[in-house]
Amino acid sequence: MDHSLFAVENPLMDVIAHVESGLLERFGKRPGTMHLVDYPEIEALRAAIGAFRTVPGGSAANTARGVAWLAGEEGRSLRERMLGRAEGSAMAVPAFNGAIGRDATGDEFSARMEEARVSTSLVRKSSATGTSVILVTPDGERTMNTFLGACRDFGPDDLDTARLAASRVLYLTGYLWDTDNQRAAAEKAAALARAADRGIRVAFDLADPFAVERSGAQFRDWIPANVDVLFGNRQELALLTGSGCDEDCIRAAAGAAPIVVMKSGADGCLVSWQGRVAAVPAAPAKVVDTTGAGDAFAAGFLYGLMAGADPVASARLANALAARIVSVEGCIYGV
Repeated sequence: MDHSLFAVENPLMDVIAHVESGLLERFGKRPGTMHLVDYPEIEALRAAIGAFRTVPGGSAANTARGVAWLAGEEGRSLRERMLGRAEGSAMAVPAFNGAIGRDATGDEFSARMEEARVSTSLVRKSSATGTSVILVTPDGERTMNTFLGACRDFGPDDLDTARLAASRVLYLTGYLWDTDNQRAAAEKAAALARAADRGIRVAFDLADPFAVERSGAQFRDWIPANVDVLFGNRQELALLTGSGCDEDCIRAAAGAAPIVVMKSGADGCLVSWQGRVAAVPAAPAKVVDTTGAGDAFAAGFLYGLMAGADPVASARLANALAARIVSVEGCIYGV
């Protein structure tokens, strides 16, 4: 089977709860960022939050589900309205590669990804399936507390190279730099994509300020030779480039990748390509929960590129899909 997107990253079951800001202070959490935690802290957070809901997640898994949703009948209205064309049903199924545990949580993750029309290549490890407790404060901001579990055991030998070779875009995120073996897998995947006869594009999302603070030097060395489409928000790209204002920041980042997209939340985004920079306004939205907004944005942008749209049209679709996601609880497309 051919694949549109081939995503490699952390399979996580998201536990989403609405909380007051005081809970973040109690647990010493920096709002709007991702914190790596151990399993006892996951249990402590679950005990403190009360009611919650679960959704199959992980950044790249959310993006793969978004591409699948846009390609399906449910996404027809949005894709036709934003792109002015009917591509979708012929778009190849996205694929997702990662590591889960030999447990019920892993079984549920696999089943729900397949239900979302994402073809999975999930290797089983002895560790528990990863979990992320997402604390959503009244302003709609989300703070992630992630136990990686089996995700940390994913390595170069776990790559599904056949599915990668049959794909059009490889999608990776900065979260893969959390362990040496995951980083080695990401670097191998990118090298295989660059060497492929069919010219597989490599898209990379910086993912989180936490990731850039930890691995910025490695990103600066690796991105220019490997990445075709670079995503980051204002803070992430500022940390990567050391630049100040948005225009300076994205122009500095343009030296690292042919297409650079700065996600700016309610301000929309800036897109840099072929020496040009365009500002694309956000779509109107009532913010309920920002969980997965950046992941949905990446799905919309990459879908647009794969459908033959230019970067500005792709950014309009990305903003529209992100607006849809922030208006509901959790990264849920089919509502």
